[in-house]
Amino acid sequence: MLSTGLVALDATILATAVPSIVDDLGGFSQFPWLFSVYLLAQAVSTPIYGRLSDVLGRKPVILIGIGLFLVGSILCGFAWSMPALILFRVVQGLGAGAIQPTAITIAGDIYTLRERAVAQGYLASVWGISSVIGPAIGGIFSDFLSWRWIFFVNVPLALIAAFIIARNYKEKVERGTQRIDYLGAALLASGTTLLILGLLEGGEAWAWNSFWSIAIFAGAVALLVVFVLVERRTEHPILPLWVFRRRVLLASSLVSVATGAIVLGLSSYIPTYAQEVLGATALIAGFTLALLTIGWPIAASLAGRLYLPLGFRATCLIGAGFVLGGTALTLTLGGASEIWFVALCCLVIGLGMGLLVAPSLIAAQTSVDWGERGVVTGANLFARSIGSAVGVAVFGAIINASTDSGAGTPTPTELVSGMHVVFITITAIAAAAALAAAFMPGRSREHTLATTGA
Repeated sequence: MLSTGLVALDATILATAVPSIVDDLGGFSQFPWLFSVYLLAQAVSTPIYGRLSDVLGRKPVILIGIGLFLVGSILCGFAWSMPALILFRVVQGLGAGAIQPTAITIAGDIYTLRERAVAQGYLASVWGISSVIGPAIGGIFSDFLSWRWIFFVNVPLALIAAFIIARNYKEKVERGTQRIDYLGAALLASGTTLLILGLLEGGEAWAWNSFWSIAIFAGAVALLVVFVLVERRTEHPILPLWVFRRRVLLASSLVSVATGAIVLGLSSYIPTYAQEVLGATALIAGFTLALLTIGWPIAASLAGRLYLPLGFRATCLIGAGFVLGGTALTLTLGGASEIWFVALCCLVIGLGMGLLVAPSLIAAQTSVDWGERGVVTGANLFARSIGSAVGVAVFGAIINASTDSGAGTPTPTELVSGMHVVFITITAIAAAAALAAAFMPGRSREHTLATTGA
């Protein structure tokens, strides 16, 4: 939880400090890269770390991740320019890419099937807590100390987390004869870097139909095709292709893609809608969205009481029903809606996410043994990152299209129009998540998975 807290807190604490950072370092036009390069480094490295944890063990990988995050945080705190800060954020992102999947994998290793939902609920609660305290801490540091302390605060947390894990976590590594697929790792990292970079920056840094956009996506496709060809022939692939062929793993990954897109869309535009259209304060807008991350861990911790008697598919379908219902409620939002109703939509969606995401991930982990659990968890979180990147591109294009000539700050009327299309898209994605949940194995098959893979 402490390790996860490093990643979760960093995701929320930086946004409120951006004005102070720009005032000190300059480079206003470059500040979006503070977020993009971090997310890019995290997403690209996640599946690689997942595989390494199967080969080397969870403990060294998560300690490496904490170490990278610690070094990156210290360097960010001493950054002397915006380009330097952007570069050091890459180091942080590489650390986060190891921490998040390995922490979830460890929970899958050390807890029984009955206990895993509660453990996942605890891990998810870290994100809920961070969504509330992160912006407040960032604002306090920026106003009364220095923006540099939003990075230095990670130092004691990282040291404590590393000490506790090094001292108390014992694991029996099933090393076998597996080797690290360096070529596959390089191709995967290069191809996904170009893909996610193109999705994050397309329509922003360059036009979608520009030479750079076409070249980046063409390069991504070429590298990923070569990656698939290499992985089909190598004995110990960095990301085995069976991850995308097994029914339970494919269904879980599709749920994760949808989750990434839905959460990105809501977290990006609900606060803007609440402030610019409904006239809410930044604090109220933030708390409205926080209900999503509060409902998520509450439902996730209770999911075990459902998937044990009902099965993973039934539980995921119940969760998908809540998500679909909550997103459908957003279709009724307009210029005169009440802020409490927006909060209710977020709460319903959050409860649904807890009953959908945690059981789908646990089902995927349960279907494999120790030596495959890391790569399965990494692939699942990687799918969520891809969903978020696609969401950035799609939702950004929708909002841009709602303004005159696709540029400028939308008026409240334009924003309501654009947000309605965003909500329609999110609802369609929620329906796709429900379809993926229905594709999960049935009750009898789940029993086989649990008894052979757990």
